[in-house]
Amino acid sequence: MAYTHLTMEELGWIETYLTIGLSVENIADKLGRSKQPIYNVKHYLETGKTVLDYYRRYKENKTHCGAKKIELPDDQVEYI
Repeated sequence: MAYTHLTMEELGWIETYLTIGLSVENIADKLGRSKQPIYNVKHYLETGKTVLDYYRRYKENKTHCGAKKIELPDDQVEYI
């Protein structure tokens, strides 16, 4: 089973559900997710940050994944 990251929409729902006092277990059931990602977001929000901050951090960290770009020296670019 592949792990899929929380979407911005799901993060918004999590924030809303936590604000109205729903338990993490109920939120996980409503979204069809496991409890751990919900707890991660809950603890992040408890530090005073927003779901937008959470999503931006995820996107920033994602830029470090994958193969690095290869930059050729100018003489090799001219050769090609």
